[in-house]
Amino acid sequence: MNDQISPPGIMLQMMEARAGAEAGRLMLSLPLIRMQAARGHNEPVMVLPGFMADDYSTLLLRQFLKSIGYQAYPWNLGVNRRRMMDFLPALIQQATTLADRHKQKVRLIGWSRGGILSREVARDRPELIDRVITLGSPIKGGVSASSIGNMVKRETGMSAQELTRLLKLRQLKPIDVPIRAVYSKTDGVVSWKACIDDVSADVQHFEISGTHVGMGANADVYRLLPRLLAEDLNGTSAD
Repeated sequence: MNDQISPPGIMLQMMEARAGAEAGRLMLSLPLIRMQAARGHNEPVMVLPGFMADDYSTLLLRQFLKSIGYQAYPWNLGVNRRRMMDFLPALIQQATTLADRHKQKVRLIGWSRGGILSREVARDRPELIDRVITLGSPIKGGVSASSIGNMVKRETGMSAQELTRLLKLRQLKPIDVPIRAVYSKTDGVVSWKACIDDVSADVQHFEISGTHVGMGANADVYRLLPRLLAEDLNGTSAD
């Protein structure tokens, strides 16, 4: 796995300011997107926020998922800022609770760092997780693949070397859950190359256009998610 991935350039970083406009475009197109979306049947979906974000950042997305037939849940763990492994036991417990309550596996949607955590839950407890959908989640390249790498190191108290060693240690155990990875080549926070999973057995990649901080309110994402959530993992799409 290539660890030498450069962060997005300064122009892409500056273009993250477009996130507000992306949200505006979503509001205009959301009624039609909702009308055309494949419907869920009360399947449980837990949505995990990105680094330095909380459940407020995923509120619109969860409301959308509820409106098309899913039981969408927040992660309820506050701001995503501590060491990732600190969150894992509580996330596994939440997934266990939801799976027991609904008598079925849980779908996980993780935005950025939330997607990394979703993958780790699936890695440890595949019997609980139906699928993982990641939005702009860097899964290789270490903190050098992100324009906020220094902030990650500061908030976690871990060096780049420590973070890389942890990642490689975790990857010794494969993920046996289907993964659908969404990325943008105009992402100004995470290099799109870091979002490409070269090793998992069942992974598909989907390119959208937009910013990193705007993925939670991106019309392309909202068009794509219903299809990925309703996908028959045996090979066909649900109506």
